[in-house]
Amino acid sequence: MAKSKTAFVCGECGAEFPRWQGQCSECKEWNTISEIRLAPATSSNRNARFSGYAGLQESKVQTLDEIAMTEIPRIDSGFRELDRVLGGGLVPGSAILIGGNPGAGKSTLLLQVMCGLAGRMKTLYVTGEESLQQVAMRAQRLSLPRDRLRMLSETSVEQICHVAREEKPAVMVIDSIQVMHVSDVQSAPGSVSQVREAAAQLTRFAKQQGVVILMVGHVTKDGTLAGPKVLEHCIDCSVLLDGATDSRFRTLRSHKNRFGAVNELGVFAMTETGMKEVSNPSAIFLSRGEELVTGSVVMVIWEGTRPLLVELQALVDYSQLANPRRVTVGLEHNRLALLLAVLHRHGGMQMADQDVFVNVVGGVRVEDTSADLALLLALVSSFRDRALPKELVVFGEVGLSGEIRPVPSGQERLMEAAKHGFTRAIVPWANRPKQAPEGMEVIAVKKLEDALEAL
Repeated sequence: MAKSKTAFVCGECGAEFPRWQGQCSECKEWNTISEIRLAPATSSNRNARFSGYAGLQESKVQTLDEIAMTEIPRIDSGFRELDRVLGGGLVPGSAILIGGNPGAGKSTLLLQVMCGLAGRMKTLYVTGEESLQQVAMRAQRLSLPRDRLRMLSETSVEQICHVAREEKPAVMVIDSIQVMHVSDVQSAPGSVSQVREAAAQLTRFAKQQGVVILMVGHVTKDGTLAGPKVLEHCIDCSVLLDGATDSRFRTLRSHKNRFGAVNELGVFAMTETGMKEVSNPSAIFLSRGEELVTGSVVMVIWEGTRPLLVELQALVDYSQLANPRRVTVGLEHNRLALLLAVLHRHGGMQMADQDVFVNVVGGVRVEDTSADLALLLALVSSFRDRALPKELVVFGEVGLSGEIRPVPSGQERLMEAAKHGFTRAIVPWANRPKQAPEGMEVIAVKKLEDALEAL
């Protein structure tokens, strides 16, 4: 019998080591290395290795112009927001990972998609965590058609692939990848080795058979997918469904996509009849009161391929502590410290003895640098206790020397703001439009001092 080999793999970055060690030398994380058991090589592989690769098919080398390029038709999922995040729809032969917190609505969304697709093509829903009765009860509660969707309760990857070859589905769901296991791997389901081998075999099956495989992934306590780097290498698309427990809105964001834009955002609403897509998310994040309040401003950020209007709130108050607090929700904490230094140096406002709290309304996570100017103006509004006009919208990146730097897609941002009734805009000088939208006054600024004077 061939000896089974072992390896030590980091659960955070996927790096392999010959022996166990406390800290990963690649990602510098502690206690993330675990032992995995590798499957022994089969006799056919060993014979091919020592017989001059006899029996292997000869690979053909081609140039780029010799490769036939045919456009692959995409499959409409029935949800425009999901198709937007995936880059236009489901691509045949692709492996897609959908992650999220427990209760975020992953299984609900996929069940709605599969029930809709079952009327047009052959589908297969594989459940490993829930029983078939539980899935049927959910479909009945959501008033979904149940006469076409094919169901399978199985956790063995080999058995799933065997059934799928007979069923020949166009779209298949694996719920979830953490409970699937491969017989050649001796470790328990959910371990790094099992998750990696199961995802790799399912991805190879999707490429060979031209099947769209949607895999559900769990999120760990620190908010990352279990085995994130291990799965990212073999799948084609990774999306994350996120939402606060006290909110009925869910955001779907892509982190890796070989067939579309990265960081694309889709918005859904969880209702009694399942997930409903939100076609105009800016209207949700702009639910402002009638009274003017200090420290509040509307900014236009760019998410994937579309602009999004979001309200930003800031609170500046005198601190009773020796070290004033800096709290951010929805923004990067280091970015706030950087902009406070710019405001002191080039705006003449000292907030070293003030507590600063910043919040992005609606639970949106903003990574766009175009929120810099809006954040500074919100801080000034709260610090001076003077409210900004409700019809004002702001965007622009702020440099360390106080200059207002341009951001991409400035014209599209202004058009989106004008569509929602905003009549004034403070934008970078390089983003000034040749012709402002009808009914909107555009104020182009070059320096932070110009933006403060424009207020």
